[in-house]
Amino acid sequence: MFLFGSHSWRGESGRRYRFKCVLTKRDMPEAGVGGIYVFVRRRWVFCLEPLYVGKAHDLRGRMLGHEKWPRAFWYYGATERYVLGPIRDEVDRRRVEEDLIRGLKPRMNDMEIPQAKPAKSKRRSAARNAFGLGALLGQRPQSA
Repeated sequence: MFLFGSHSWRGESGRRYRFKCVLTKRDMPEAGVGGIYVFVRRRWVFCLEPLYVGKAHDLRGRMLGHEKWPRAFWYYGATERYVLGPIRDEVDRRRVEEDLIRGLKPRMNDMEIPQAKPAKSKRRSAARNAFGLGALLGQRPQSA
């Protein structure tokens, strides 16, 4: 079990989360245990690529019938599943999941999670740079 033991991933916050590999049905947590799970593709011996991060209030039930596992396996080449648990509180599960999704940016997590901080406007800074470059080149700004 040297290769398929545990692995840790770092979230956006910099915190590390240690997951346990689940290869068989026997290795899965018992029913009713909540936590976080990750679908993983092993690229080389020690290089793991997270494909999907999710949370569940019942890890065993969720992972055995997960709708994204066939696509992860056949299309993206997922080889393993990793679990982090037990995490009993839904708020803690959501916080850890969001931190990992923002930090790892897995390709199968298609929905974007909003951040608490407002994003800076790229359009405004691009417009400022355009006028700044025009002034440097000796061009007049165009009037609307």
